[in-house]
Amino acid sequence: MYFFLSHLSFLDLCYSSVTVPKILENLLSQRKSISAEGCLAQVLFVLATGGTEGLLLSVMAYDRYAAICHPLMYRQIMSKQLCGGPVWASWGLGSLDALTNRLLDLNLDFCKIQIIHHNFCELPSLFPLSCSDTSTNVATLLCSVIFHAIWTCLLIFYSYAHIVSTILSISSTSGRSKTFSTCSSHLNAVSLFHGSAVVRYLMPNSGSSLELILSIQHSVITPLLNPLIYNLKNKEVKAALRRTVLRYLQLCTIVRNLG
Repeated sequence: MYFFLSHLSFLDLCYSSVTVPKILENLLSQRKSISAEGCLAQVLFVLATGGTEGLLLSVMAYDRYAAICHPLMYRQIMSKQLCGGPVWASWGLGSLDALTNRLLDLNLDFCKIQIIHHNFCELPSLFPLSCSDTSTNVATLLCSVIFHAIWTCLLIFYSYAHIVSTILSISSTSGRSKTFSTCSSHLNAVSLFHGSAVVRYLMPNSGSSLELILSIQHSVITPLLNPLIYNLKNKEVKAALRRTVLRYLQLCTIVRNLG
């Protein structure tokens, strides 16, 4: 589990680093601009890291399935040698998918200066701004999203169907609760990422505020929350968070009394 978490942490760092620095620059700068080449480069890395994260989360679901449904065989099923294969396959497939879409985007022409009604560059927001025929690009992106959505969600659903069946077969309530708690963090991470990313790329582009919220959620908020989601199971982290909240409340009380 910690092997996969280390890769997820590194991937989240890469994912957020693609968009957050430029977002911060635009917030602090009067001239909010990006070149067409820079925008398409950002698209490439967003697709690569985002696609890889979706695949990695599905691999982590299979890891939980092996740990809960076949605990005595877990070391054989998920040995160090076997763990590396799915991880590198996730990186490879995510990068290949991003590169395929990027190569097709080389044919996009932007005839004049355009305004992107977005916080960063995403393909669904760029297609309406191009003066080229984007039907092939749209179809390719749609196939990529459906591939990621179907295969990753199928593997996650298959894993958790067996996990739920195993949990329900446990006689003691405490045993069921303890077993399910090992999956709760992963379920939260999957819900946050897939729930926003898949909907964002499948919904029609309209420049609405909902699109901005979904984009920010899967590219900025989810990578930010993942460490907190997984670390909240750690007693020391819980205690430190509790102390921080209490100090903040005490400080607010003091300021209010002085005011």
